[in-house]
Amino acid sequence: MRKRAAVLGGVAVVVAGTFSTVPADASTPHPAPTAHAAKPAWKKCGTTNYPKLQCASLKVPLDHANPRGKQITLALSRVPHTAKKYQGPLLVNPGGPGAGGLTLAGFVASALPEAVAAQYDVVGFDPRGVGASKPALNCKPGHFNPVRADTVPLRHALEKAGLSRAKAFAAACGKKYAHVLPYIDTISAAQDMDAIREALGAKKINYFGYSYGTYLGAVYARLHPDRVRRLVLDSIVDPTGVWYDDNLTQDYAFNDRHRALMVWIAKHDSRYKLGTDPERIEARWYAMRAALARKPADGKVGASELEDTFIPGGYYNGYWPYLAEAFAAYVNYKDAAPLIQVYEDFAAVDASGDNGYSVYTAVECRDAPWPRDWRQWRKDNWAVYEKTPFMAWSNAWYNAPCAFWPTGTLEPVNIDNDQLPPALLFQSTNDAATPYKGAVTVHRMLDRSSLVVEQGGGNHGIALSGNTCLDKYLASYLADGTVPRSHRAADAVCKALPDPKPLSTDKAASRAADGSTLHRLLGFRR
Repeated sequence: MRKRAAVLGGVAVVVAGTFSTVPADASTPHPAPTAHAAKPAWKKCGTTNYPKLQCASLKVPLDHANPRGKQITLALSRVPHTAKKYQGPLLVNPGGPGAGGLTLAGFVASALPEAVAAQYDVVGFDPRGVGASKPALNCKPGHFNPVRADTVPLRHALEKAGLSRAKAFAAACGKKYAHVLPYIDTISAAQDMDAIREALGAKKINYFGYSYGTYLGAVYARLHPDRVRRLVLDSIVDPTGVWYDDNLTQDYAFNDRHRALMVWIAKHDSRYKLGTDPERIEARWYAMRAALARKPADGKVGASELEDTFIPGGYYNGYWPYLAEAFAAYVNYKDAAPLIQVYEDFAAVDASGDNGYSVYTAVECRDAPWPRDWRQWRKDNWAVYEKTPFMAWSNAWYNAPCAFWPTGTLEPVNIDNDQLPPALLFQSTNDAATPYKGAVTVHRMLDRSSLVVEQGGGNHGIALSGNTCLDKYLASYLADGTVPRSHRAADAVCKALPDPKPLSTDKAASRAADGSTLHRLLGFRR
């Protein structure tokens, strides 16, 4: 850590291992000064899927309160506008925190109606610490290597192993990135966005963020409301619960979503032969979990890895047919090969890789206070587990390094905002990662915002994912600023897409698909 205290966005930062003293108004930080940003030098970096994509890099201050101090590098991408009518840069972010956004620019530019996309420079970026940005964090390589101990600490030895693992990860981050960690947070990332705006020569930005990207966008809007032109938030974080309470809330929602998968399997009993009673199918899933805890499949998939494999099904129901095939093969035929395959296909997405997880913990542990007394975690998570066991302890251990994080913490940003132009919000009613209540809260906090709801939907990240009703609202807003208005809780309601169908025989025999393009790009933990 740094040898001295400094100020970041109006919030005190202190030496490692201590807690920060936070001013009373820290939840409404003041914009920090920014250094003059050089204009990016764009070069072709297009892929087969996105041939128009260009890439560049941008130097920004590590500490935006000290703009002439140490610099870091952000990786940028863009698809440039082609229309005569130019509406400025549209910055896009896939969430995480810890997900890279370079490819997302290509996806958004290609998924929007051509006439709308042509009016924007669609700009992606790897946030500080992520991917091609430098330095890129990798605190403890191999942290998710199989086979890990069972997440549910029914024995003292299991809890001890979990605590040792969490402490080791936090200590490794502190040792390896002592001078960087105090600046890996949402406020700093939002100030990076303003440096990007300045480098692009734009007075205002347009912004489209998914998942954690909704909190990042709302924080930017709080810091710089006069620099926001259009604001789209999809699958919305509850800013009043960052991050400890939000994670506990997730556990209930993911348990419901896992049970929705059991209901879907029951409807297709002729295919999966696991029964027609969802509760009994769920019991068979937990029996499979117990068997894998005793004897991991092929030395790769134990109980913890099984959770990693099925959690992505809570984000996107397009994975359900593959998960159901693997579940049925293991239970009905003692065939673990499909299970190992879906673990390799999906579990890595959930863990986001070593870099993604390192940034995830760095941001969430720094952004807001977490209980530092493990007894509080134990009490809260056992209470959740008794009601909703599916992800309770997996999620607890995923976030447990925050109990031992080597920096002080900031206070969450109060995103209340009555200075913005109309913003457009998207939310599915049964989203597990960012439950519906968060969207209602943000709708209330962002004056003049409009909320579009996907009724009955459970996927996370819904705009540009195939629902034409939602996409019409997005296209209209980006085209001319039009938003729906209603006196109801939601300003517009779209019907959810139907659940997937079981795989055909040929497709089931092939390698498990990795889901829609959008859901491969989103950062899964938020």
